[in-house]
Amino acid sequence: MVLADIQSQYDHRNLDIDRVGIKDILYPIVVKDKKNGKQSTVARINMYVKLPHNFKGTHMSRFVEVLNNHRTNIALESFKGILDDLQTVLNSEEAYIEITFPYFIEKTAPVSKLPSLMDYECTFVGISSKDKKDFTVSVKVPVISLCPCSKEISDYGAHNQRSYVTIKVRYKGMIWIEDLIEIAESSASAPIFSLLKREDEKYITEFSYDNPVFVEDIVRNAANKLLLDERVTWFEVSSENYESIHNHSAYAVIARDKRGG
Repeated sequence: MVLADIQSQYDHRNLDIDRVGIKDILYPIVVKDKKNGKQSTVARINMYVKLPHNFKGTHMSRFVEVLNNHRTNIALESFKGILDDLQTVLNSEEAYIEITFPYFIEKTAPVSKLPSLMDYECTFVGISSKDKKDFTVSVKVPVISLCPCSKEISDYGAHNQRSYVTIKVRYKGMIWIEDLIEIAESSASAPIFSLLKREDEKYITEFSYDNPVFVEDIVRNAANKLLLDERVTWFEVSSENYESIHNHSAYAVIARDKRGG
């Protein structure tokens, strides 16, 4: 018995659909790790294609088939193959993938030297069509920011808070997630750790006090490092400071295309 293929039937409304597919599927993946070679994690994945006006629908099951075929080798280098397969299997002009996952790094406390794991939110995005191939990697990094103005005018202490620095890049060659995390952490007042003993807490508190930064300083510090990195061809760096003395955040962003033109 031949089952009807409703999705491939003609649609009379004459409207292309920009993106259609599956959203928020949880899937185990393996990504490259600078220290250990590979790291297993679980990602939330969005996969879409462009649907021509003459087709009623796309074939949703084929997205998962493509994903399953590549699940042991999902990295920025393999994105082109995944996108090409999506375009071929779904007969589409354009394919889009967004993969967001926690990435873990072992960090050592500054004084006690105790190890612990820190998680960072990372996102890979790939878009492929006959006219363009576009790939970006981004990482969201928690840091400490301590206010220079508060330090200057106060007799005791200074207000400080957790901030999130998000760095998104296009690049050539190979760029490691760890490299982007280091840029973000070194641009703020101090990094954050999962495990700190009292001697570590004292060190981080004093270190951040000695390195006060506005939200503007954070994005400028990071942007300067990205401008000097020859692997990076385009970047966007933002910082959101969750102000401890206000009921709102402070925010700044810098974007630059280093390719010219």
